[in-house]
Amino acid sequence: MTPDGNEEWADAPGPGRAIAGADAAGRRGLTAPDHSWAAASRGGDAGPLEASFPATDPIDLRLTLAPLRHGPHDDTICFGRDDVWLARRTAAGPATLRLWTSLGDGAVHAQAWGPGAELALAAAPGLAGLLDDPNPLVPRHRLIRELQHRSPGLRLARTGQLMPALVPAVTGQKVTAGEAQAAYAALVRRLGEPAPGHGELSLSPTGARISSLPYFEFHPMGIERRRAELLKRIGRLESTIESWMGTSPEEARSRLQEIPGIGPWTAAEATRTAFGDPDAVSIGDAHLPDLVAWALAGEPRGDDARMLDLLAPYQGQRGRVVRLLEVSRIKIPRFGPRFAPGRIERL
Repeated sequence: MTPDGNEEWADAPGPGRAIAGADAAGRRGLTAPDHSWAAASRGGDAGPLEASFPATDPIDLRLTLAPLRHGPHDDTICFGRDDVWLARRTAAGPATLRLWTSLGDGAVHAQAWGPGAELALAAAPGLAGLLDDPNPLVPRHRLIRELQHRSPGLRLARTGQLMPALVPAVTGQKVTAGEAQAAYAALVRRLGEPAPGHGELSLSPTGARISSLPYFEFHPMGIERRRAELLKRIGRLESTIESWMGTSPEEARSRLQEIPGIGPWTAAEATRTAFGDPDAVSIGDAHLPDLVAWALAGEPRGDDARMLDLLAPYQGQRGRVVRLLEVSRIKIPRFGPRFAPGRIERL
């Protein structure tokens, strides 16, 4: 468990766990998507909208998009054998977006279905990490240099949307990773909607739907009253929260923390994917200080102050360093019993 400044806790996935257990495309039927929804919405038998985006360097879509996947039962995203599928809301309506890379030309290719297909394609470069520049990171440790060479295709995804990043961050407060993932999956099943063009993906719930649900109906999803009330609060503020995408990541984090119940951990978790913020550090995480201390200083335990001290030489790129460490699969020494998950829905 992980305290932060607002009595906020989380058990974040360990290094490399974010992409474990990805669903195969064949099992989910993603190799042969249903175009009927998109064709009906756009008239005639037209297939999906398509676009290609040149990449100057190789892009690893699995590593880049892994932070957008909140557990193996997150139906808003699916990792296929050679592609990634995402359900996305846009100002023009919902969309399903498929991304993959080509060895032949090195480009990122995209297809999109639904009334929001055009806007989904416009968001594809940010999602695929094509707008991210890893070059400002100058390694100060041999390990960081090695990790850069080991994962050259790792980029930071930019979704351009705060609310879909904030909701799973709130469900991750004060619980283990497994509980957080199960709660978010249940929330999507209850309040999400089928994504266009493919029946297996679901859209993340809107703020209006979240805020309209009585707090006691969150309980069967494994969400107690404190998190339920916070989810309802941010649901009512959805348009205001999304308007903060017009500010800097630092400003957005500051404004998010003005909302009662949101501390630095939740704010950083939301802005790191919404903005593709290379400097976002989740203060108050259960395992991150230990990971940084062990990887960069050989110290088996660390706290937030020590973590920030070790990351100080990477100011502006601290979040990128953290992401490299997350995918490194470095094992942190374990001491004492691990936190036992609760079953809120059974209380």
